[in-house]
Amino acid sequence: MKITYYGHSSFLIEVNGTKILTDPYDASIGYPVQFPEVDIITVSHDHFDHNAIREVPKFKEVLKGSIKKEINGVQFESIKWFHDTKQGKERGTIDIFKITGGGISLVHLGDFGDVNVNEEVKTFLKGTNVFLLPVGGIYTIGPKEALKMIEEFKPNIAIPMHYRLKGATLNILPVTEFTKGQNFKTVKELEVKKENLPQGEIIVLEPQF
Repeated sequence: MKITYYGHSSFLIEVNGTKILTDPYDASIGYPVQFPEVDIITVSHDHFDHNAIREVPKFKEVLKGSIKKEINGVQFESIKWFHDTKQGKERGTIDIFKITGGGISLVHLGDFGDVNVNEEVKTFLKGTNVFLLPVGGIYTIGPKEALKMIEEFKPNIAIPMHYRLKGATLNILPVTEFTKGQNFKTVKELEVKKENLPQGEIIVLEPQF
């Protein structure tokens, strides 16, 4: 499984020859819009910075809402959770996506807003190899809550997202607020293999712009 970061909550995930793009955004958030052609787009919720599928030059299928299906040998499954700490009363709900292929399981937490998850969500998240989780706060969990999630679920790899990058119009925290005091490494892209999974590693992916 190969993972490349396009900024905000958008990643290109390549597995079993299938290209998957998560949560495409539009130019209003201040980042260059230069998404690749893909097979599948996943959308965690219908906010402008996560559902801009019109910005993707070519794709075959969009997955959103309640999903449980296999495409090209890749398993897709979603579960609903809250965008805030008030049972969705402020910002509604999001869909957490789990993508499994090539012996690797990955979850994209979308605009995850409440770490006090129920048993159903706990079961969904347990044992996952890779977490893509928001750390920028304000609209999602912040650095402290993200670290709590990592401590509780112990993914092999945790990759931060939804933080402030150069040019951002959204008033969210930079990734340094999450990484300070933590052991981490920064890479341009990441190849994840079942046979050499690390234990509890934080990896910051440089965006492709």
